[in-house]
Amino acid sequence: MITLTPTAAEEVRRLMSKEQKPNLALRLGVKGGGCSGFSYQMLVDEATPKQYDSVFEQDGLKILVDAKSHLYLDGTTIDFKSGLVGGGFEFNNPLAKKSCGCGSSFSV
Repeated sequence: MITLTPTAAEEVRRLMSKEQKPNLALRLGVKGGGCSGFSYQMLVDEATPKQYDSVFEQDGLKILVDAKSHLYLDGTTIDFKSGLVGGGFEFNNPLAKKSCGCGSSFSV
């Protein structure tokens, strides 16, 4: 399971409201790259799941994760920090053995 803190959920809802489209979801993923091996991906997407997606609902938000990414993100908590320096979404991934200084990439 992947969890959003209340602050992160609020920020996702704010970003979705800017899209002005119905039926949106938060899509999370992992791709190869970044200084530690894998990079986190986050985007607002159509809420229709693709084949092999895991679907979570939390605080009225639908969260979609492809099967491969779910292996790397299971148990992750996502938080949001506001601020000029170091602000943004933070991934607390218990499966990550190492992460880069900015927290946007990791290795397992």
